[in-house]
Parts: sequence; C-alpha cells; structure tokens
Amino acid sequence: MFSSAVPYKNQHYSELKSNCINDKKLFEDPEFPATNTSLYYKKPPPGYVEWKRPGEISRDPHLFVKGISAHDLNQGVVGNCWFVAACSCLALKPNLWKKVIPDHTTQEWDPKRPESYAGIFHFQFWVFGEWVDVVVDDQLPTVNGELIYCHSKDNNEFWSALLEKAYAKLTGSYEAMVGGNTGDAIVDFSGAVAEAIDLEKDAYYKDQKKQDQLFEDLLKAYDRGGMISCSITAQPHEIESRMSNGLVKGHAYSVTAVKKVRMGHGLLAYFKNETIPLIRMRNPWGKTEWKGAWSDSSEEWSKVGDLERGNLGITVEDDGEFWMEFTDWCKFFTNADVCRLINTSLISVHKNWNEVMHFGSWTKNAEPLLNRCGGCANHKMTYLQNPQYLFDVTKEADEVLIALQQKDMKSHRKYGQGENLVIGFSILKVELNRKYRMHDILTQQCVETSAYINARTVFLRCTLQQGRYVIIPTTFKPYTLGDYMIRVFTDVDSGCRDLTDDKPMVKCWSSFLGYPQAVTHVYVHGAEELQNQDRTGGADPYVIISCEGRSVRSTIKLDTLQPEFTTSGIFYRKKLRKPITVEVWNSNGVKDEFMGQVVLPGLVKDTSEPQRLQLRKRGRQMADEMPGNISVRIITSTQLTAM
Repeated sequence: MFSSAVPYKNQHYSELKSNCINDKKLFEDPEFPATNTSLYYKKPPPGYVEWKRPGEISRDPHLFVKGISAHDLNQGVVGNCWFVAACSCLALKPNLWKKVIPDHTTQEWDPKRPESYAGIFHFQFWVFGEWVDVVVDDQLPTVNGELIYCHSKDNNEFWSALLEKAYAKLTGSYEAMVGGNTGDAIVDFSGAVAEAIDLEKDAYYKDQKKQDQLFEDLLKAYDRGGMISCSITAQPHEIESRMSNGLVKGHAYSVTAVKKVRMGHGLLAYFKNETIPLIRMRNPWGKTEWKGAWSDSSEEWSKVGDLERGNLGITVEDDGEFWMEFTDWCKFFTNADVCRLINTSLISVHKNWNEVMHFGSWTKNAEPLLNRCGGCANHKMTYLQNPQYLFDVTKEADEVLIALQQKDMKSHRKYGQGENLVIGFSILKVELNRKYRMHDILTQQCVETSAYINARTVFLRCTLQQGRYVIIPTTFKPYTLGDYMIRVFTDVDSGCRDLTDDKPMVKCWSSFLGYPQAVTHVYVHGAEELQNQDRTGGADPYVIISCEGRSVRSTIKLDTLQPEFTTSGIFYRKKLRKPITVEVWNSNGVKDEFMGQVVLPGLVKDTSEPQRLQLRKRGRQMADEMPGNISVRIITSTQLTAM
C-alpha cells in the first residue's frame, strides 16, 4: 500500500538516493533548502542558526537508539508541542510508525557501508485522503552545535528531528508549525478519524455515569490502537503557563496508557478485584509533571502491590510522564482528541466498518442551481445550494460515523492566511425514494447537526433509524470557498453517493415514454383508531405510498393501532390524472391484510396543509369507510426543482 504513496513535489526517494550515491555527493533538497525561508517567515529563531548534518552533530548518528519510544522526544524552541505529543503517541504504535517511517532499517546509518549514506531520508503522511511520500535532506538547524527544534534525549538519535523536518516541509516552514492540533497530526500519521471532546463544556467531572462511559470509550479506543491527546484551554497570556498542580495550560499532552489498576497487595488484591481508573500522560517538554494524587511519588501508590507497580513501569524521575486518577483528569483537562483507527478489514476479530470517502469543494456560481457554497442552515435562502450526499440505513438502527475534513491551511500562514474555515454539517431524513438534490425542506427532518467550528476536522457519531438520509456539508457563512473531504462509516454498505442532478434527465426516448410534468411530495405521519387484527387486540401496520407504478413502503410498526410512520416519498409524475394511493396493511406471517386506503388527486391547486383522512375500501367499494384515519401532507408543483 505504502510503496504506492504519491511522491511529494514529484521527488522519488529511491531515484534521488541512487543518483547521490552514484555521484558520490550528499543530497541537498531544492524544495526545502537549508536557508532561512525554510525556518521562518516572520519570527527568526533565537541565536545564529547553522545547518548541520547528523554526522556533524554526533560522532555516531542513528535513526533509532535502542528502538523507538515516547520518551525519545523533547520539544524545541518552536511552539509545536501538539506535533511532539502526536509523535509520542506514534512511538507507542509499531504498526503505525513503520508506515510513517518506511524502510526504517535500510534508512538507518550503516557504519559497515558508509558509501550507502547519501544524506537523504523519506517519510509518509496521510494527506487529505492519500498517502504522500516526503523526501528531505538531513541538514538540521542548530545553534551552538545543538538542535533547536524537536530532538531526542540521546543526542545521537535523529528520527524525531528528521520526521519533524519532513512535516515542516509539508507545512511550508518550521514557523508554520507554531500552534496546531495534536489530533490533526495523529490523523496525518495514520488516516485515523479524530473526535474532539469538550471535557469542560460537557462537565464530565460532575457526572459519574458520563465519566464512567467516557473511560470505557477511551479504554476501548486505546486498546484497539487508537491514540489520545489532551490539553487545558488557556487565555493568550496563559499559553504554556504552569499551574500550581504541575500541569501546563495551553499545552498538548499525549496519553500513553489507559488502565484499570488493581488495588491491594498479594493474593488479596486478586480476590478483592478492586480497581481504579487511571490515565498516563507525557509532557512533550520531557519534564514538569502533575503533583497531585497518583503522581510519581504520591502516597496513593502504596495501595498498589509491587507486581502491579512493576507492570505499570512507575518511575520517580521527572521525565515528563505521570499518572492521574481519571476523575482528576476530567476535572483539570478541558479538551481531548480521540483518534480512532476505524477498522475496514473484513478479516478481523473486531467490528469492521464500511467506509465511503468523497471529495468536494464549496464553489460559487451566480446560477443558484449550480452554486455550492450556501452557508449553514441559518441562511435558509441558500442553504440547500450546498453539496449533498445521500445514504441509506438498511438496518433497524445503525451507528454512523461522519468526519468532514478541510485542507490543511498552515502552509498559507506566510501569506497572512492559513486560518481554518468554520465548517460543519447536518443530516436530514428524506423521502425513501429520493434520487435528486433537495431544493426545499417540506417535511424532511433534520435529525443531527455537528458542531460548527474552525477545526480542520468536524466529527459526529450518532445512531440513525432505518431510512434514507442526506448529509449537507457547509461553511458557516455563505459564499465561503474551500475544499473538503467527507468520510462516512456504517456497519453495512450505505450506498453513499454525491447528489448532482436536480431533476430527471431528458433522454432520447423521453419523447416516446413521456417526461415528468409535475413533482409531488407525500408525507404520511401516522394513523389512528385502526381495526384490531391480532388475537392480542393489536396490529403490526405498515404503509405503502404508490404513484404511477412506483411505491415506497414504511417499516412495520409492531403491536399498535396508533402507528407513527413518519414516511415520505417523492414522485416525478408524467400523468397528472392518475391519483396517488396511500394504503395501510397489517403484517401477517401467512398473508398481509389490507386495513384501508386513501386516494389523493395530487393536483397543484390542492391544499398543501396537513390532512386527517378517513380510511376507505378498495375497488368498487372505494366509497365505503373502514375503521381508522390517516394523517398525510401532499404537495405538488409543476416546477421539477421546487422540492
């Protein structure tokens, strides 16, 4: 998979390395030169910068020293704790870092074959839906002979500095990495789906039930290879200020473990089976730790047996890694990013998801039917001019994950731009047979709306009932332009597709078969006072809406005489004289039973207000009443783009 990664700037690693070895020269990257333009665009680093190769910084350079570890990393002078925290998460996942650092054994320095060293390395990132291979030379910025940006605790280990340089190349410069989101970097390392959790707004520390559920969610995400980071919101003057409890505001921490820790000593601990939820974090500075309960030398650890402590790897040194009780974590941290690796493999012991990915743009056009930047639902006149994606939930209920991601804008910071757009999306439940774009909201129901935020990714997890839905991704304000990617995950194939057509196409045989003259929307809310059909004194009704040989059928409502169908259909009609029928049936194991119908002319002049109609018989006895009535709304227009 990763050998087919797209070469960034069309630079092919193996070809460039081979040329350098043949020419007996070290690689110098023309696309990210060892000059000030690669360092900064506004604020220069402190001190006189010299670009040095690892062999000029250390006598015995290596990509890895004693493997790769979250403890390898320390943040430099650039304010990219978010990136360093993401690297700490990455270091804990061998299956991921081996993708990001491909051919890691052949990229390592080989003292036995010095002629194979060409001063060139490559890394791979998941950029806007595809893996990209980024080549760098190994000239690194130093002041007084020491690395000034991300570096390992061992001065002869260079994987983190080189990885950071490749990421800086993607973003345009080292300075462009000042300020960012750990979740975004983790997504770039993995293709994961990032979910932002507002711990403060949702007040998890006050609600034990919510807190317990969150811990179980984080434990499951972590155990299944997911990565978690957290931070404490800070005012501009509080960025990276230390609190009295040892935590740092406006600073990204990586979560390095989520555990239920067994309390007690010896065999008694196993018989009592008493556990406490703990979470372990690492400060990218490599120092400055939490001072409260369960900190490195706190008395709480005396409640835990030596074997359990050994398994947890408790150290008393100020190495930046520490444990906290989950309640305290919810109390003091305000934000968390949970990056889940969504399993789409069919061969897995865990749940596998069906993924659909679409790319699109918010574009402007003076013609309303072609405009695709209508803004959020606050802007009713233009809202439905946005892109629209239709999908089906075919199970009785299904959990759906949706991630809307815009392009990373950090590379535009040197031009005074680079801010994320405020984006979000809504999910509308629509007619069961809708095939064309929505042009008006009649009885369609908005069932979910994401947050609207200036984040690179907006994520929503929800459970939807069986039916057909439309996702409308938007910017907050109309006429804001940009590119996006939307990912939809469902348990089974949802048939998610981009709605591009506004109405049925005119085809070569339309003159023979006819072309629609009107469009009709029919909504059936429910029925009342239906006739008993079962021995238990109930019924299992469903409704069928039919028009010109086409029909839609609701789900079966079990054991009720007052069903709520909330079912709709949309029909493009060639013969306006043919009426629309709405039939109610009782589901029966042997043969379904007819419970009544209404016949609707569906003319333009008819009322579009909700109606409550008496059910009647079929055929010649159509005028005869049957028990029960039905609530419907029907709207017809000769303009095919009216709804």
